[in-house]
Amino acid sequence: MIIINKNEGKKIPYEVTGTKITFDDEIMCNLAKYERDDANHLDICRDAYGNLVNGVPDAAGKYVAQIDIPPRTYHMADAGYQDEDGQEVQVPEADPLDMDKVKLTLWSVED
Repeated sequence: MIIINKNEGKKIPYEVTGTKITFDDEIMCNLAKYERDDANHLDICRDAYGNLVNGVPDAAGKYVAQIDIPPRTYHMADAGYQDEDGQEVQVPEADPLDMDKVKLTLWSVED
């Protein structure tokens, strides 16, 4: 995972397990479920009540982290059958999410 510290100061605690990232033992995102054929962007924020939310904050909210998930990649795999010429048919199959290519931008959580 690529980590970027957006500004100075204390950052939210987080833990990465496989394709899941948990922030402050409060909110978890399985990034593989957010992977798309195009790049995807998630905003993790504190709302006006201090709760972590996935999405853009209201006017009183603050950014905590941003996650940029790269586009899904594919490889060709056997479909398990042959075409009319007896050739094995190949189909695109999604690769697992490469967490080394996910970018996590952390914002200061200090008031």
